[in-house]
Amino acid sequence: MNLPDLDTALFSFINQDLQNPFFDRVMPFITSQTFLVFLPFVILLWIKQKKSAVAMVLVGLFALALADASGHIIKDIVMRQRPCSTLDKVHLLVGCGRSYSMPSNHASNAFAFAMTICFMLRSRLGLLFLAAASLIGISRVFVGVHYPSDVAAGALVGTAAAYGAVLLFRWSEEILRQRAYKQALFLGLALLSIFRIYYIMTGPFDLSPDEAHYWEWSRRLDWSYYSKGPMIAWLISLGTSFFGNTLFGIRIFAVIFSVLSSILLFRLGRELYDERVGLASAFLLQVIPLFSVFGLLLTIDSPFMFFWILSLYLFHRVIRQGLSPEDKGVSPISWILLGIATGLGLLTKYTMAFFLFSGFLYLLFCRDARKLLRTSGPYLAFLISMLVFSPVIFWNASHEWVTLKHTAGQAHIREGLVLSLRSFGEFLGSQFGVVTPLLFVMIIFAALKLRKTKEGAFLFWFSLPVISFFLAKSIQGKVQANWAMAGYISGIMAFSAYYVSRWGDIKKPLRVLVVFAVSLAMLTTLFTHVPSLLRLPEEFDPSTRLVGWKELGKEASVLYNDMAVKGPVFVFSASYQISSELAFYMKDNPVTYCVNLNRRMNQYDLWPGFEPLKGQNAIFVKSGGKNIPDKVIAAFKSCDHNMIDVKTPRKKTLKFSMAACYDFKGFESKQPETF
Repeated sequence: MNLPDLDTALFSFINQDLQNPFFDRVMPFITSQTFLVFLPFVILLWIKQKKSAVAMVLVGLFALALADASGHIIKDIVMRQRPCSTLDKVHLLVGCGRSYSMPSNHASNAFAFAMTICFMLRSRLGLLFLAAASLIGISRVFVGVHYPSDVAAGALVGTAAAYGAVLLFRWSEEILRQRAYKQALFLGLALLSIFRIYYIMTGPFDLSPDEAHYWEWSRRLDWSYYSKGPMIAWLISLGTSFFGNTLFGIRIFAVIFSVLSSILLFRLGRELYDERVGLASAFLLQVIPLFSVFGLLLTIDSPFMFFWILSLYLFHRVIRQGLSPEDKGVSPISWILLGIATGLGLLTKYTMAFFLFSGFLYLLFCRDARKLLRTSGPYLAFLISMLVFSPVIFWNASHEWVTLKHTAGQAHIREGLVLSLRSFGEFLGSQFGVVTPLLFVMIIFAALKLRKTKEGAFLFWFSLPVISFFLAKSIQGKVQANWAMAGYISGIMAFSAYYVSRWGDIKKPLRVLVVFAVSLAMLTTLFTHVPSLLRLPEEFDPSTRLVGWKELGKEASVLYNDMAVKGPVFVFSASYQISSELAFYMKDNPVTYCVNLNRRMNQYDLWPGFEPLKGQNAIFVKSGGKNIPDKVIAAFKSCDHNMIDVKTPRKKTLKFSMAACYDFKGFESKQPETF
């Protein structure tokens, strides 16, 4: 008997020969309530090992998360079908599940937690945890959803995850004992990156509409795009070329840039002050809601944050060279590197122009640094940045300067000088949300208090002018919450320098306030990762925009396959968000289109439309349960309209209208009137 046959025979023995009324009731409970299986032993651990029990449980939970992520990856590589999907007469007591079979994630997670306790405890109590994990593994076979070899593979994955987690814990203990700030940074970033990769691959959120649209850009690489520079499309194209059209392939650079940003901020803080300030700044960059989200979602702000910090770091090195006592001057290479970094930032987000503005203000108003304005260096850096940025300029020149028109529309230039306390209040409130109120006030206060010192002046001119500009701009029109983001990067270093570096000298009430401010930011970040904890009404829950797209894509794919039997089919919407999400989540990633029904211009208007597709059938999708627009109906011989209720993983219902339209006759061509 070969191994597969032995595996199947053992499965049949456990699943069928051992079945009895008692096991039929107990095993489904064990397989679905694994937490309760471990709970008595966790309580016993707490009674016997009060000092170390919390650390053991936390390390065990980390090992569990590591094992769970590894299990999902291995499943997709092995692609083994579950026994309940392939064998006859399986005694199935729970749902069969949609994922692959090897390894069993229940087993890997249970053994990861149990073996962590065994490795750290090294007593007979650990055997109880191991027995509980074994029982959970066997239950997966008994209920009919895994082979015994799946459980064995899961046990190996879990044991390896536990061993790795314990090693990391021992390393972290040594780092804390030695106060090795650099090692602490790398350890923290490594753990956080592992979590983010796990969260991206297994978390509850689909691609955001902006991410899906940028992915559409990456399928049509160009020198620039309607609303943004080309950097985001180039990065997504690079990521998906390695990892395919997957969430991980699209978002991998968000994880990478977040790590690199903290490393650079640590180095800048160390050069300005000391390693403690650098570590605190790097840590705050990861826990403040405004920045932490860009370690998970790849929007333009992820690479923009990196290029801003890189430029800030290079500019400080230029200043340090220019003001050194030896008076050797600044190497032209340093100015060139600064120009390249700034230019790459401009290719990412046009707000990078504020770096040039802040740098000029710093050189102008700081007496020691002012002499650099009399050298060719700053102008060389500016010319290099414009040279790097030039593809965007040439692209716009050949596309009727659409980006300028779009930016003017976003800045509400047409409206002229209009004062709106409402938009000011909305923007200020948004800053309290993305930075948290107490931290916002303390950052502003720290930047102001430090502005008269040499190091503080450097931070001041790259923080408050940017934040102040957008605060003032919000009086004239709507300003998005993330637009002032660059100003907070120097701001959090000012916060670290003013409060953390003087920790031993500040009074206890202020210490409590600092701890509370940082804790509030961390708690807010937690809620952004698990918004279901807040139980917000659907209309006030921003995460609603990140769910339901996968399910919508499946619904549209079913209709597409049915219609494709009758002839070619194309897919379109009046919303670029829906068109982009459908392109990603529909089977085989079809080319989608976006029709202009009195909306503002978007990137789809610059790509070939569907006018040449006359005579074909189509699927039209819009959000909400309203009727299909008359213009869409008039463009086809007939349209069958259906309401689609999309059930999200969090049991929310999103409504869409989906129409199967036949024999496309054509739309009246109309150019967008707003940008």
